[in-house]
Amino acid sequence: MQITKEQIDALNAVVTVAISKEDYSEKVEEILKNYRKQANIPGFRKGQVPMGLIKKQYGKAVLVDEVNKLLQDNLNKYLTEEKLDVLGNPLPKQQDNFNWEEENFAFEFELGLAPDFEVSLKTKKAITHYNIVADKKMVNEQIDRIRKQFGKIISKTEVSAQNEVSGTFVNEAEEMENKTIIELENLKSKKALNSLLGKKPGDQVVLKSKGLFKESSQLAAALGIEREKADSLVCELTFTISEINERVPADLNQELFDKLFGEGKISSESELRERLKEDAEKQFEQQSDQKLLNDVTERLIETIKFDLPADFLKKWIQLTGEKSLSEEEANDEYERSEKGLRYQLIEGKIIKAHGIEIQFEELKEFAKDFIRTQMAQYGQMNPQEEEMDQIAMRIMSNQDEVKRLSEQLMSQKLLKLYKGEANLKAKEVTYDNFIKEVYG
Repeated sequence: MQITKEQIDALNAVVTVAISKEDYSEKVEEILKNYRKQANIPGFRKGQVPMGLIKKQYGKAVLVDEVNKLLQDNLNKYLTEEKLDVLGNPLPKQQDNFNWEEENFAFEFELGLAPDFEVSLKTKKAITHYNIVADKKMVNEQIDRIRKQFGKIISKTEVSAQNEVSGTFVNEAEEMENKTIIELENLKSKKALNSLLGKKPGDQVVLKSKGLFKESSQLAAALGIEREKADSLVCELTFTISEINERVPADLNQELFDKLFGEGKISSESELRERLKEDAEKQFEQQSDQKLLNDVTERLIETIKFDLPADFLKKWIQLTGEKSLSEEEANDEYERSEKGLRYQLIEGKIIKAHGIEIQFEELKEFAKDFIRTQMAQYGQMNPQEEEMDQIAMRIMSNQDEVKRLSEQLMSQKLLKLYKGEANLKAKEVTYDNFIKEVYG
């Protein structure tokens, strides 16, 4: 067997695999002899069928199968030994004059080769790294929510400005009927507020959807519809009052502190404020990190220039998917996936250059941290280490879970690298300003 490579250009090559009779004949003969021993053909005793008849019936199929095995095994071995960094998989070239009746065969494969390029994390233009802080306004709002949540509810006979009103919104034309609770302080429309004041359980009021609440998300929640629909909704809503309540906020005392964080953990309003600020900023850090990871990814794709074997990749997409695609469909799919492929190549270079690896024990500990977080959400704050090990090993036996956790851990490692080596510019912002700046 002989394998040769013809370099077409920096990104394309053709590999030819020449297979001679000596490469496959012995194995083919062995398989056909075994077939002869097992063959049940009318007119012949088992094991006594003439070899000529066996070859006539099974010879070509066995030959094709054995040659294909040789082809795949040796082609893969060649690519590994020659350290060829190929994109996709080798594509067999169409050979119109190919003949299985011959003794010697030559197979040609097109290769798309990965480009050679350099990666520098020190991009010319600095990337913003947001430090999101919880300001006094946010902490105050959080304390107000906590006090309401743990406060007393007092039933009322008629609506006043500080009440919560339970009822049902109906609009037959829009096919909407939704039970909800509205806090009158969230109403934006003064006309709507005035129409509700003084009303009693069982009363109905007609309210206009446009401008009813301060936030469109509040309208969406009240009507049980999607945010997008709420943004454009203009109609009249019939609201039937079923219950009126006044929520008296809880006092900021030790009883409340103990309910929130456990006995004796917090002992003053100032400590409560500091804890809420700290907890909020931990959550914000995850959003800031994800934003940074996305921005570094986009900047690297934007600044690191290299060519791809586009024609080969389009052909590969067209021929190797779950279903065959037209040339136009393959071109469209390539356009959609090109950016992702570029980043895969860039990321691979970064991982190799910095020797980033994921060890089994490291991944297991990462899985256990994930489990601890999940269990804490259900009140299990101190799980036993033996239990953690058992759950982690069950997770590690699932290939899909291992892949997902490995990707998350690798993202963390890359993020740590970017924070240390990328050209970053720190910017402190409140959460509201972060949302406005990043998402508009």
